[in-house]
Amino acid sequence: MEHWDIIVVGAGPAGLTAGLYGARSGLKTLVLEEKTPGGAAAITPLIENYPGFYEGISGLDLVEKMAEHCRKVGAKVNELERVVELDIKGEKKVVKTDRATYTASAMIIASGSHYRSLGVPGEEELRGRGVSYCAVCDGAFFKERRVLVVGGGNSAVVSAIFLANLASDVKLAHRKAQLRAEEALAKDLQAQKVEVLWNTELKEIKGDVKVKSVVVTNNKTGETKEINVDGVFVQVGEVPNSQFAKEAGIEVDKGGYIVADDRQRTNINGVYAAGDVTTGPVKQIGTAVGQAIVAATEAFGYIKRPYYYKS
Repeated sequence: MEHWDIIVVGAGPAGLTAGLYGARSGLKTLVLEEKTPGGAAAITPLIENYPGFYEGISGLDLVEKMAEHCRKVGAKVNELERVVELDIKGEKKVVKTDRATYTASAMIIASGSHYRSLGVPGEEELRGRGVSYCAVCDGAFFKERRVLVVGGGNSAVVSAIFLANLASDVKLAHRKAQLRAEEALAKDLQAQKVEVLWNTELKEIKGDVKVKSVVVTNNKTGETKEINVDGVFVQVGEVPNSQFAKEAGIEVDKGGYIVADDRQRTNINGVYAAGDVTTGPVKQIGTAVGQAIVAATEAFGYIKRPYYYKS
């Protein structure tokens, strides 16, 4: 089994930052990613709140720069390699993937999250046939078509703005009377031809070989109606990718998020966590990067025991 100083699980902004800081500190660093680098950030149409990019940058462009930087300083990034099992209770951490088994002196879990589904009739059956969770990935299929975006946070609003430049008609359904998105994004939305359906919940997605309509209910008036649409973009939050960590004995909260302290330490010595998979209250690229810097610095201290490190 090949031994590494640090193994990082996940190659989103948190994982790539952890890999960068681990390698820069002179540690032999491996980053494992079950898909391709970038995580959820890679499919974000436009990022306008990351410091230094005041004119905005696409999520894909940003994470490609992060991945290039990570590799240039010496970290190895393995794509399409999924972690299936951890044995991390001992001093040497054992990481089993679908391709190999490795050992490490320390680990950083930065596995991120995935989009939450609505669980309504028709959603699973029509997934990929009009039901999507990624406007950047699938928006081009709905040029000059009618779409409904579900959600009220930043992701939903950004997706609606992006789709407004492609689709002939964009509606945004939010179950409350006020958006959760940042004020700047809400103003951008108002400038687009997007109809917002307030206090509206999606109850069913209808179609045969593809989406044809949705059934929505106003949770204030009780009114139910059917709306003809060609596509539904679900943007109602995320679920942490933490099951493999939980099975290995890492503590998670009731939502499945990994519990980490202010030094990004988990309940297991030598194992740290950073980014959207943790209980951190703000899920942003900036906070993921900050947490990863702390985690990598702590992992270095754990391995090398410099004079300033306190276990």
